[in-house]
Amino acid sequence: MKRFGIFAIVICFLVLVFLPTVGNAQASFNLIDTVKIEEVVVTGTPVRVNRNNVPMAVSVINRTQIEETDESALLPVLNGKVPGLFVTERGVTGFGVAGGSAGQISIRGIGGSPTTGVLMLIDGHPQFMGIMGHPLPDSYVASDAERVEVIRGPASILYGSNAMGGVINIITKKQTSEGVNGNARVSYGSFNTQKYMGSVGYKKNRFSAFVSGNHNNTDGHREHSDFKINNGYVKLAYDINKNFNVNTDLSLAAFEAADPGPDTLNANQGERIDITRGYWAFTLQNEFEKASGALKVFYNFGEHNITDGFHSNDHNYGFNLYESLKLFTGNNLTLGVDYMNYGGMAENLLAMNGNGIVFADTTVTETGVYGFVQQSLFQDLILNAGLRYQNHSVYGNHWIPSAGFAWRFANFANWKGNVSKGFRSPTIRELFLWGPNPELDPESIINYETGFSNSFFNLKMNAEITFFYVKGDNLIVTVPMQGLRNAGEISNKGIEFLVNIQPVDNLKLESTYSYIDMKNPVYATPEHHLYFSANYRWKKLQVMGSIQQISNLDNDPTPAVANEDYTLLKAKAVYNINKYLKWYVSGENLLNENYQVNRYYTMPGATVFSGLNIVF
Repeated sequence: MKRFGIFAIVICFLVLVFLPTVGNAQASFNLIDTVKIEEVVVTGTPVRVNRNNVPMAVSVINRTQIEETDESALLPVLNGKVPGLFVTERGVTGFGVAGGSAGQISIRGIGGSPTTGVLMLIDGHPQFMGIMGHPLPDSYVASDAERVEVIRGPASILYGSNAMGGVINIITKKQTSEGVNGNARVSYGSFNTQKYMGSVGYKKNRFSAFVSGNHNNTDGHREHSDFKINNGYVKLAYDINKNFNVNTDLSLAAFEAADPGPDTLNANQGERIDITRGYWAFTLQNEFEKASGALKVFYNFGEHNITDGFHSNDHNYGFNLYESLKLFTGNNLTLGVDYMNYGGMAENLLAMNGNGIVFADTTVTETGVYGFVQQSLFQDLILNAGLRYQNHSVYGNHWIPSAGFAWRFANFANWKGNVSKGFRSPTIRELFLWGPNPELDPESIINYETGFSNSFFNLKMNAEITFFYVKGDNLIVTVPMQGLRNAGEISNKGIEFLVNIQPVDNLKLESTYSYIDMKNPVYATPEHHLYFSANYRWKKLQVMGSIQQISNLDNDPTPAVANEDYTLLKAKAVYNINKYLKWYVSGENLLNENYQVNRYYTMPGATVFSGLNIVF
C-alpha cells in the first residue's frame, strides 16, 4: 500500500507542474469557474481574502455541494470532499456521545477520541462542550449552512486552542434577496428513517432574517440504535450603514440517542442519552477602505443526561475582537484579542449508593493576543507571518508562531508553503475529572506543508496537491501507574490531492485522494482515502453518484490496532417536477459492504431514501 501512495504522489505532482497551461490567459470566465478561482475565505484569516493568498491549505464546500447530498447532519457531507479529513459514523443517522459514540473528526491524523484537536466554529465562534472539550456533531445541521470552510492544518495562530489539527468553520445562511424565500424537505427511508426540514428567509431594505427547523428520527439498523433530534435556528441581521452591520443568531438542539452496544456475542446494550445544546452569538462588523474587523460575542451551553447516572451542565462563552489595517500598498496587518471562559459541573447521580458524587464544578479561562501580517511583493508573491501569546488560568503562558508564503508563478498556477505551530490546552476532563492532573501542559505540534494549485483547459479543470509533515512529542496520553502525562508522540506525513473537472456544461467530475503515513496509528484516520463523484444534468433530470475507497482505517480508539478496508457507493437522482418542486431518490452503500467505522459497530447495508423538496 505504501508503494501505491508513493506512485500517486509522483503522478499528481507531474500532472500539476508539467500539464500545459496554454490558453488560460484567453479564458472566458463563467460564473462557476470564477467562483472556483476567486473564492474568498474567512477561516484562512479573520478578513475576507482570496484563498490562493493564504499559505494554509483551505477547502471550501459550497451550498450547491451541500444540497447535492440528502444528509441532514453536516459533518458526513465533508467525508471525501475534503482530502485528509475523516468523520466516523455508526448508523443511519445520529452520532451520540460517551461509549459507542461516533462523530470523531480527524485531519491529517490529528483529532482525538473525543475530538479535541480539531476546532469547530460557527461564523468564527468556537464550538465545544465546556467540560469535555469536544464538539457535538449532532448539533450541526446542513440546512443552516451556506458553506463550510476547512483549514487542513494548524490554525492556532488565529483561533487559539483546539485548532491544533485544523479548523472547520460553518458559515451560516443569511437572506440576501429582497422579499420572502422558503424551502422545505420531507424524506423517508430505510429503518423508518424520517427527515423533515423547513426554512424561511425575509429581507427588506437593511433588515434580514432567516429561520429554520429540523426534525429527524430513525429506528436504527440495529436493536436499540434509535435516534431523534429537534433543531431550531434563527438569524437576524441589520446594515446600520455602508460601514457597519450587526447580526445575532440563536440555535437550540435537543436529541435522544441510544448505544446499541458492541455487535458481538453476548454483548450488552449501552446507555441512552438525552442532550440539549444551544448557542447565542452577536457580531458587530466594520468595513472601510483601509480597515475592517469585527467584535464577536458568543455563549454556548448544554445539559447532558446519561442513564448510567452521568449528568452535566456546561458553558463556553467569550469574545473575539480583531481589526485588519492596510497600512500601505500590498500590506495587510491584523491585530486581535480573544477571551474564553469554559467549564461547568459534572456529576453522577447514581454513585455512592444513590447519594451522588460531583466530579468537578469549575471553570478555566484563556486569553489570547495575536498579530498576523501579509505583505505582497511584486504583486505575485505574498509573505505571511504571525505570532500569538496565549494565557491559560492553569498552565500559564504559551507562544504560537506561524510563517508562510503564496506565490502566483503563472496565470492561475500557485505555490504555497507554511510552517506553523498548533496547540491544544488540556480540557477540564483531563485536568480535574477522575483524578486531578494540574501539571499537564498543552499539546503542541509543528506542521510543515507545501502545495501547488493550477487551472487548465480554459478553467474547465482545477487541481491542487499538498505535501505535509506533522511532528509532536508532548501529546497527552495515559501512562501506566502514572495517569495522564505529556508523553505521547506524533509523526505523520502525507499527500492530499484534489481535482475538479467540467468537460461540458452539464457534467461535473470531482476526485480527492489522501495518503497519511503515521509512525503510530491514529484512531479515525485511514491511510488511504480515495473519493470520486460525478454529477450530470439532462433537462429536468439530475443524476449524481460517488464512490469512496477506505484503506487501513484504525477503527478502534484503544491501543489495539484494528484496520478496516471498505468501498462505499452512493447514487442519487433528482427530478425537477416544476420550478417549485423536486422529487429525489437516493441509495447508500449500494455494494452492500459489511464494514465497521467504529469497531464492533457494524454499519447498515444497502439503504434507500426518497423525498420531496419545495422551494418558494
